[in-house]
Amino acid sequence: MTTTPTRPTASFGPLRTLRLGLARAVYETTIYFRAGDTIFFTFLFPVVLLGIFSVAFQGLGNVGEVNGQGGVSQAAFYLPGMIAAGILLSGVQNLGIDIAVERSDGTLKRLAGTPLPVVSYFMGKIGQVLVTSLAQIAILILLARVAFGVELPTEPAKWLTFAWVYLLSISTAAVLGIAISQLPKSGKSASPVIIPPLLVLQFISGVYISFSLLPDWLQAISSVFPLKWIAQGMRSVFLPDDFAAAEVGGSWDLPGVAIVLGIWLVVGLVVCRIGFRWIRKDS
Repeated sequence: MTTTPTRPTASFGPLRTLRLGLARAVYETTIYFRAGDTIFFTFLFPVVLLGIFSVAFQGLGNVGEVNGQGGVSQAAFYLPGMIAAGILLSGVQNLGIDIAVERSDGTLKRLAGTPLPVVSYFMGKIGQVLVTSLAQIAILILLARVAFGVELPTEPAKWLTFAWVYLLSISTAAVLGIAISQLPKSGKSASPVIIPPLLVLQFISGVYISFSLLPDWLQAISSVFPLKWIAQGMRSVFLPDDFAAAEVGGSWDLPGVAIVLGIWLVVGLVVCRIGFRWIRKDS
């Protein structure tokens, strides 16, 4: 009696999962930088806006100056907001649209039928977000310093704050991007569904317009969402301490930044765990 050979069972140990995740991150990053529209609207968009705002508004003088003294340049004022916007675009917008398109064109369905561990797939996505967002921030800081002479923080405590705010922010943005990828019903509708709300959020969260200029009811709405807190955390790093007086409550409120972003991170993880599907239920 003959028997049919069986396919060997693949080993999915931690090392294999990590190796495949790193390989997937390299692949995702390579694909990302080959897409011209993605590079402009998620990678270079904050860089371009920083340049435009810095040049267009420099005739207004320094922000926060008193009797022609003190304050910071327009480039220094907009740098934290552009970093925050870049984190939002790299995490939420990029992953939300990318995964929605992959679900629509059948890529996720095909990947689900391969030996690639689910953890490795998401490691690849998050790895790509980390690499591209760090590169974007480096370009923003370099542009601000070299082209506009922005003075960067010298205190180690400021850079320590930057590190934890960035890691918590990009983790939250990536998880929320995965979570909202379920909203578009097709790849074609991904951009129209995801981009407009995020654009509105940038205008009401202190990225393009000073948060203190917004009416109280709009400040209250934006305070529910994470972008306002990401921008506030970044302002605490790159702006002088006396600018904290312009924030709600008159302080940077870094514990509040950590709490709100932590809550959104947990919410995003729960939504991903409950709602994420390789294919849409209605497909």
